[in-house]
Amino acid sequence: DGGLQTVELSLPAIVTTDLRLNEPRYAKLPDIMKAKKKPLDVKRPEDLGVEVATRTKLLKVEPPAERQGGIKVGSVDELVDKLKNEAKVIS
Repeated sequence: DGGLQTVELSLPAIVTTDLRLNEPRYAKLPDIMKAKKKPLDVKRPEDLGVEVATRTKLLKVEPPAERQGGIKVGSVDELVDKLKNEAKVIS
C-alpha cells in the first residue's frame, strides 16, 4: 500500500489492482487556482517512441440469430407438461 511498482510485461498480460485505487481525491480551491497557472506540456506519441497503429482486424459482423416468441401458459400443470414433453428439460 502506498508504493509504486513498475513492471515490464510482454502482451497479452493480466493486471490486477487494489479496490481502493479508484477513490477520488478532492482538490481544494487554492490548489485548483494554482493548477490553472501551470503550463501544460503537450506531447505526441511519436515524441515518446510509441506507435498508435491499430493492431486488430474486424473480420465480420453478424446479427444474432432470431429468437422464437414465447408462449403463455394458463397453469403450472400446463407449464410442467410443456417442459417435459416439448422442451424435454424435465425428465
